[in-house]
Amino acid sequence: MFLKFKKEAYMLTNFGSLLEQIKQRRLALCLKQNDMMLRVGVSRQQYQRLESKGNPRLDTLTLIAKGLHSELVLVPKEKLNAVLAVLEQEDSASNQTHAVTSTKTEANKNLSDNPWQGLLGDEA
Repeated sequence: MFLKFKKEAYMLTNFGSLLEQIKQRRLALCLKQNDMMLRVGVSRQQYQRLESKGNPRLDTLTLIAKGLHSELVLVPKEKLNAVLAVLEQEDSASNQTHAVTSTKTEANKNLSDNPWQGLLGDEA
């Protein structure tokens, strides 16, 4: 079982444990363990225990996944490679979109620094 995140697929290269994936997703969202109290309804101590060595119930895992804007997914072994390939495609497409957005942002920044840029034939 692994977590599939909306708009972002995060998986450890060797899948790691489910608890490690939960921790990595929380960190990717820049959340502290204390933040999970408001999102999931468990105390920081309970959440810390769960993340470090817990054996959570399925309903607890479902709540945590929702709190992390994620879904729990059970993937049959024979379909695992196909699922991983799709997630990698989504991730690389997301990275390409981010690179294009960064380039456009940089171009807009340069234009805002020098609104006359390119109007008089200078490309500097």
